[in-house]
Amino acid sequence: MNRLKEKYQKDVVPALQKEFGYKNVMAVPKIEKVSVNIGLGEATQNAKLMDGAVNELGAIAGQKPVICKARKSIAAFKLREGMPIGTMVTLRGDRMFEFLDRLLNVALPRVRDFRGVSTKSFDGRGNYTLGVKDQLIFPEIDYSKVEKTKGMNISITTTARTDAEALALLRAMGMPFRQ
Repeated sequence: MNRLKEKYQKDVVPALQKEFGYKNVMAVPKIEKVSVNIGLGEATQNAKLMDGAVNELGAIAGQKPVICKARKSIAAFKLREGMPIGTMVTLRGDRMFEFLDRLLNVALPRVRDFRGVSTKSFDGRGNYTLGVKDQLIFPEIDYSKVEKTKGMNISITTTARTDAEALALLRAMGMPFRQ
C-alpha cells in the first residue's frame, strides 16, 4: 500500500473526525483526483514542443497524457480550431497518491527559495490549485533533454464542502502551507 494512502487512513481520518465532529467515517473529506495540465501557447509556431511536453508529463504522472486541442480559432493569436495547445492528465487511485507523495516530499522542497505554498488558492468548494513554474523540480525529468522550461497547473479535487475542511485535509496529508 502507498505511504500517503496509509497515512490518510491511519492518521488523517481520525484527526479530521475529531476536529470537525464527523460521526461517520464516510463523511470525512478525501482526495478524489489530481489533474496536471501543461498549456503550450507556443506550440502553434513550434510543433516539436508538444512532443516534449507529452513525454515529460508522461514521465512525471506515470500515465499517458491527453493532447488538448483548440476549440475555436482566434486570429490574433494565429490559432486555428483543432490545433494542439496543451496536454493534461487526470490521476485517480494509487497513481494519484503516488504522485502526491512525490510532489509533497520530493518536488516541492526542490523549488528555489521555497517558503511554502499559498493558502489562498482554494476555489470556495474545497479544491486546491497549485502553479509550478518549472518542470525540472521533478526528479524524473532529465535536465539535458529539456528544450524549454514549461510551467504546469496541478489541481487537487477533494470531497470537502468548505475551504477550511480542505485546508485541514491537505495540511494533515503533509502539504507545506505558508505560515
